[in-house]
Amino acid sequence: MSENLEQTFVQQLRENQNIIHKICRLYTSDGDAHKDLFQEITIQLWKAFPKFRGDAKFSTWAYRVALNTAITLYRKSTRSVSTVEYEKHSFFISQDEYNSDEEEQIKLMYQAVHQLNDIEKALVFMYLEDKDYTEIAETLGISEVNARVKMNRIKGKLKKILNP
Repeated sequence: MSENLEQTFVQQLRENQNIIHKICRLYTSDGDAHKDLFQEITIQLWKAFPKFRGDAKFSTWAYRVALNTAITLYRKSTRSVSTVEYEKHSFFISQDEYNSDEEEQIKLMYQAVHQLNDIEKALVFMYLEDKDYTEIAETLGISEVNARVKMNRIKGKLKKILNP
């Protein structure tokens, strides 16, 4: 892989790493699992980057890869994750510290979201990231109408969970 491609990847990953952290937070319950999933998503993004054509924004493509990785890993009852040695590559990405204890309301929202199924979690995440329904539908591989209907149903579920 060319050095220019590596630099482009590292730059894009730095700019979009909060997306990955948020997905990790949705699909994990502790710090170690968060770090493991972050690493696995980064590896999958790295492996897939040479095939990234730029048809969509990097962030949209990263959402798709990250969500698919998270859903795939955490649906399996046994985890056997293959890893790639980072030492083989000349770059390292420093993780920004991610404080999971920021606000009580955010904790409550995450607890409620954890009760949703995998697709619902992904939809809520993208909705909260202010993605429009077209981008949500494209990323999740569903129709725009289906994304809107699902989101309305999810809002009702979350209201019941947060206000029993």
